[in-house]
Amino acid sequence: MATEMHLRLVVSLLRRGRDLDRFSTVLTVLALLVGLAPLCGVAPSLFAALLAVLLLLCGLIQKYFALRVALDADLFACMTAPPHAFDLKADALDNALHELGLQPAATVSRSLFQRSRGALRLLRFQALCVCAQCLIVLLACLCMPWLSLIA
Repeated sequence: MATEMHLRLVVSLLRRGRDLDRFSTVLTVLALLVGLAPLCGVAPSLFAALLAVLLLLCGLIQKYFALRVALDADLFACMTAPPHAFDLKADALDNALHELGLQPAATVSRSLFQRSRGALRLLRFQALCVCAQCLIVLLACLCMPWLSLIA
């Protein structure tokens, strides 16, 4: 049963990627608003444009990882469904991924723990992208008062 609990914990952790994605989406929409502000009559700013581009780039990279994490969360959730024949399900998963062209045929079957480590690594990359977005917004907020003094 330790394997079942391990899978359930991985699924629960991977589902947190949804929350990260929602927060990142808010920051990405903020970047779009900042980037499109000159169309509404706001004076264009190189700093604001750079901010918007960096936030959008981090948001798009995060979105890629969010999609991968969501797929892994669904796949791990399927593996926890009864019957609990994890090895047979892992083989079936490898076959399905190969048939869809998502995994090369020569790939050696990975253990459940290797798969979960890989999925959690994707979640960490997603979290790093969101942290980068937060850092960009924080730095922009800290620099904005100084930029008004220079201009």
